[in-house]
Amino acid sequence: MADPEYIPADAEANELARRSDPARNLAVVVYILQGLSFFLGGITGLVGVIINYVKLDDVRNTWVEPHFRWQIRTFWLGLLWTVVGVVTSFIIVGWFILMGAAIWVIYRIVKGALALNDGKAPV
Repeated sequence: MADPEYIPADAEANELARRSDPARNLAVVVYILQGLSFFLGGITGLVGVIINYVKLDDVRNTWVEPHFRWQIRTFWLGLLWTVVGVVTSFIIVGWFILMGAAIWVIYRIVKGALALNDGKAPV
């Protein structure tokens, strides 16, 4: 029988502190808003990036700051490629750009949320 993995008591307390961090919970909300933007016409993504900008000073130099920057970058680059895709949608390449942008944004939301859940910065 294998021995259970040893986890120091400080690590468990640190994990609990991170999970109850209000900034972490706000980052979770923004990831959810970004995900919902696919179904609600993008308005929730806009709300999410506004939250990011408003609260960015509050999370500066914390472990949650890279998530806020990740979410801001995801929004703006996703918007850029969506606009490029819409403008070029009258030719076939626009549809591929839109599909690629959607896949990329979904990837970034999932990767960021998983990293947040693990208490790590998205990389």
